[in-house]
Amino acid sequence: MSSAYRYLFQNIQIGPVRLNNRIVFTAHLTNLSENGLPGERLAYYYRERARGGAGLIITEEQSVHPTDRAYEKLIEAYREDVIPGYRLITGMVHQYGTKIFAQLNHNGNQGSSIYTGLPLWAPSPVRDPLFREVPKEMDRFDIARLVASYALAAVHVREGGFDGLELQASHSSILRQFLSPLTNHRRDQYGGSLENRLRLVLEVAAAVRNVVGEQLALGIRLSGDEFTDGGLTLEDTVEIARRLDQSGLFDYINTSVGIATRNLYLVEGSMAMPPGYSVYMSSAIRKAVKIPVVAVGRIKDPVQAEQILRDGHADLIGMVRAQIADPWLANKALQGMNDSIRTCLSCNQDCIGRVGLNKTIGCVQNPAVGQEKTRGEGCLKPAPKSRLVLVAGGGPAGLAAAKTAALRGHRVILWEKEDVCGGQVRLAARLPYREEFLDLIRNLMHCLEEAGVKLRTGCTASPEKILAEKPDAVIVATGSLPQHPPALASGGENLYTVRQVLEEEPELGQNVLVVDQQGFYQAAGVAELLAGRGKRVEIVSPNLYVGQGLGPTLDLEMWYRRAHQLGITMTPNVTVLSVKGSTVRGVHNYSGREVEWHGVDSVVTAAPNRVNDELYFALKGKVAALYRIGDCLAPRRVDAAILEGYRVAAGL
Repeated sequence: MSSAYRYLFQNIQIGPVRLNNRIVFTAHLTNLSENGLPGERLAYYYRERARGGAGLIITEEQSVHPTDRAYEKLIEAYREDVIPGYRLITGMVHQYGTKIFAQLNHNGNQGSSIYTGLPLWAPSPVRDPLFREVPKEMDRFDIARLVASYALAAVHVREGGFDGLELQASHSSILRQFLSPLTNHRRDQYGGSLENRLRLVLEVAAAVRNVVGEQLALGIRLSGDEFTDGGLTLEDTVEIARRLDQSGLFDYINTSVGIATRNLYLVEGSMAMPPGYSVYMSSAIRKAVKIPVVAVGRIKDPVQAEQILRDGHADLIGMVRAQIADPWLANKALQGMNDSIRTCLSCNQDCIGRVGLNKTIGCVQNPAVGQEKTRGEGCLKPAPKSRLVLVAGGGPAGLAAAKTAALRGHRVILWEKEDVCGGQVRLAARLPYREEFLDLIRNLMHCLEEAGVKLRTGCTASPEKILAEKPDAVIVATGSLPQHPPALASGGENLYTVRQVLEEEPELGQNVLVVDQQGFYQAAGVAELLAGRGKRVEIVSPNLYVGQGLGPTLDLEMWYRRAHQLGITMTPNVTVLSVKGSTVRGVHNYSGREVEWHGVDSVVTAAPNRVNDELYFALKGKVAALYRIGDCLAPRRVDAAILEGYRVAAGL
């Protein structure tokens, strides 16, 4: 064991369950279920984290009642036919000494009747601000059925071979809605005083404990602070935790923050949130209780986790996205291989962003996520014959391809025209709150070094140089080039692309108009960068609102707050038509009204790039095995580049 971790790899007792270490893969949505049931893909997903050394895995939420189906791929724990899938999961996980708990939940008013046709249940007829559906106020018969449904689901969990259960009473839960005066307006024995608002949680816990006995661990997840006027504060949650501990029903307390449908950006913090941003909540709760407490909130690496434990802020560490990015984080830390850990970026693009769009979970850096059966550790088999593979371009696509080809046993040479690798990712990292994208390059460069890839930087890969090497295969990853929107291409000397601003750092005028045709961080980030330098900045977008693509990654709310503080003007629903000197013309999309800006010193455009495929076509027909990947095939985001690099090289 690495001597750097005195606390992280200590055993710990959670009720009747003993864990090998303090690293927890906490509950999160995956969309890997099949027709409301857990299946093989989900089993392999959890298995990979168990193989990687996690001490405890807590499954995504399992719905306890038919009135709760907040999204299409929610697992229905109240069905008896859920048990075989449970057994598949627990059997796979237990092979590696990891313990696994099932999280039980009902989303209450934070759901939708679109899938069930049934009215939502809630403590009071308070509609959720996101779904805006008025729920049915539960009567005492509904409450009794809900309690019984938790017990029934717990029986299925027990029969499914789990080591414990966790009741979600945090960011998206009917139990939280009963606890919170924000959503509980009842005047009976389930509303009003804290004692009354706690009643349902204690009844559910008692019913669950009655069917699982002392053989399974029972925990609860609480939102430390709802950060909403009229909602639960940290002081409230500490008192709730104290009373739950005193009840003797619970073996541990897990933590969260915020409300999923009011401030989800707090629940799953992006790069803009500081690492460990909610640890102070677990610290406050731990001081008030005797049972173990789990800390969460952008805990990215084992060194950070060790410090939290050492300082007494928690007993266990929830590391979700860190273990999505690198399922082997725990074992690598245990073996002192910190530099080999694929550090999570907290970009939220393929984990939270995909799930929020009803797609299966993924990861920008890890193409195996959701495909662990065929792409997990050990699935990449040695090539039948070692070949000489030349990769042209050291951006994310080229780096991923070079790494994968080398791991298959090929002799790989990577040529990069710049002095350092990274491509446009290095430019993206210059934007405010995006510097952690550099971890992606660091992670890939370390892999190249371990795999023995020969790296030639500051070297342009011409067709003549490539052919002189006599490669067996060539992978062209030369990226893409910036361009203005066609209508603005002749705009004059005061017209710049986002890439020019980041790469060349030109001297811009005081009044800057940012023309956004992408809706993501290119325009939003450069506007924030320039406004931070004292420029007067306005963003013009043809979309319904500025920064539309920032929503799925949970960057939107915080960026808007920063943008308003910086005085950035936002003009949606307008298409820019021309730039002539200091005058910019546009049209409102729906009224057809002409819009003009005068006195504009500089215009910065954020438009889709164009492919840089000249090298590929120069080699066409001259190399037996020729591929192009990433932006030089089609300009997209970094996740597509890395996946494509992996896929092509894995087939060599």
